[in-house]
Amino acid sequence: MEPVYWDAGTARLLPRLIKGRTRGPVFVTHRKPGPSKVIAPRDVCPDTGLVRLSYGQARALLDAHTAVGGVPGTGWDLHEYRHSGLTHLGEAGASLPMLMAKSRHKKPENVRRYFHPSAEAIAEVTSLLAPGDSRR
Repeated sequence: MEPVYWDAGTARLLPRLIKGRTRGPVFVTHRKPGPSKVIAPRDVCPDTGLVRLSYGQARALLDAHTAVGGVPGTGWDLHEYRHSGLTHLGEAGASLPMLMAKSRHKKPENVRRYFHPSAEAIAEVTSLLAPGDSRR
């Protein structure tokens, strides 16, 4: 078991997500599995019988709900969405060790490949070298 850290916005949405459940997986499907499905007990909510949402199901839902003009395949990618957070944290000044801790990467080079600063962030850091900048 690893701790999960929620910000205030996520914490406010959590009660709607778990709908009164007190145990079992957080992200579940909207229906129970068929009788031929073999599911590990830890992947089933003991209160509702609903099953943990698979990565593929989560990817399809995210794409469906963020698709441009309703066209399948044009929505957000789950992996890119996760790592875009690293870019935002890096631009906000988070250190490399903090980015590694947040993403659970073990090697710095694995985190660096997901950190793509925006043009605005590069311009801001470049301005630190401007003559007469009071921040130096």
